[in-house]
This record gives sequence, structure tokens and C-alpha cells, in this order.
Amino acid sequence: MAEENGEPGPLLPALRPVRAGNGFEEALEQILQVVRLGLVPAGGRLPAERELAALLGISRVTLREVLKVLQDQGLVESRRGRYGGTFVLPRSRPADGGELRRRVADAGTEDLLLFREVLETGAAGLCASRGLDGEGAERLRAALAATHEAPLPEYRRLDTLLHLTLAELSGSPSLAARYAAVRASVNDLLDCIPLLVRNLEHSQHQHTALVEAVLEGDEEAARAVMREHCAGTAALLRGFLA
Repeated sequence: MAEENGEPGPLLPALRPVRAGNGFEEALEQILQVVRLGLVPAGGRLPAERELAALLGISRVTLREVLKVLQDQGLVESRRGRYGGTFVLPRSRPADGGELRRRVADAGTEDLLLFREVLETGAAGLCASRGLDGEGAERLRAALAATHEAPLPEYRRLDTLLHLTLAELSGSPSLAARYAAVRASVNDLLDCIPLLVRNLEHSQHQHTALVEAVLEGDEEAARAVMREHCAGTAALLRGFLA
């Protein structure tokens, strides 16, 4: 992600080495996920080309082709000079419920939300049952603390990072990669509805209970809290569709 001062930070688990044969396409897909997930906020800078190419396992020539596509689509811009680099541009937000309905029809929402619940509860259960080492526990605590301290415009990005952290710490790279893709689609829907303070307060209580259950090794509680949390998001989206 990018820090508030514009300096790039770690983007894992959303970025991983691509498979041979489809380097350009897979790299484009992954960087699009980073942008769609808000892991680098508007105005934030992507990692330097050398770092980004190494993370993806592609040449810098291929990476530049990918970045050119993103620039042509109005998602990023390239700046020169000492403080230059590739910067994420603000995304326009849909203004009404009609856009949400269109995206819901395109996304197969019930299937998407069910798959999200399966991945999320699985990740929470795995983290709790396997136990986290000191570094993993600290990462999870830090991700939770960031959501508590987040200003409203930054909340969804930091909420996403908390959930991605949990998926990565599950120990299953496949689960983490699939969750990143699912979360990007969920965020596309959430971007169509307002951030409700009451809902965010409730979510924060659930996040805290979830992290406590994971750190205590209580698999059943971790799964139950996450299931309830996912159900809340689903209910909110259905409510705006009614």
C-alpha cells in the first residue's frame, strides 16, 4: 500500500509472481486489483519499477507496457523528476442506486457474497487453529489499529487491508489470491453506497472480537464472528437494492 506521505509500502498479498506464458495479462490483472482495492489510495505512488517488476516476476519492459495501459485508461499517471513515479488517480464514484443495480446484475451478487463468506470464515478459522507467530500477531493487531484510527475517507481502504492481512496469514497463498479478487468485486459494489457511521462502528466491534478470537486460538468463535460480519455487509447491500 502507500503511506499517507505518498511513499509506497508493501502490497502483498495482492501481488505475487505471475505464471509463465501470460506475464502481461496476469500482471495487468494484479495491478488493477491493487488499484480497485484501494491499496494505493488516490494520489499515492506505486512502488518503483524495479521493485514492482521483481514482485511480479516480469521484465521492466513488460511492466512499462502494463503501466501504459493503466495510464491510457485514466487510472494512473506518470510523473518525472526527483519525486516522480507512477501515481494512482482518483476514481469517479457512481451517484445513484441505478449503478449499484447494474453492477449487482453483472456481478452475480449472491454467489459473490457467498463465496466471500466461505473464504473469509475459512481464513479466520485457519488463523485461529494454526496460531500466529509473534510477527503475524503484530501485523494483525497493527491492521486492526489502523482501522480504528482511520479518517472516514480512508476507512474502506484500511478495512480492506485488515481482511487481506487475515487472508494472507491463513497460510494458504491460493486462498489469499482468490480473496483479493473477490474483495475487489465486493468493493466495487460498496463504492456505490454511502459509508454509514453506525454501520462502521458495528463493524469495528466485530473486527475487534474477530482479532481477539484469532489471537486466542478460538477457531469456532473466529468463524462465527466473521460469518456474522459478512452477513452484515450482505444485508447492507441488499438493503440498498430494495
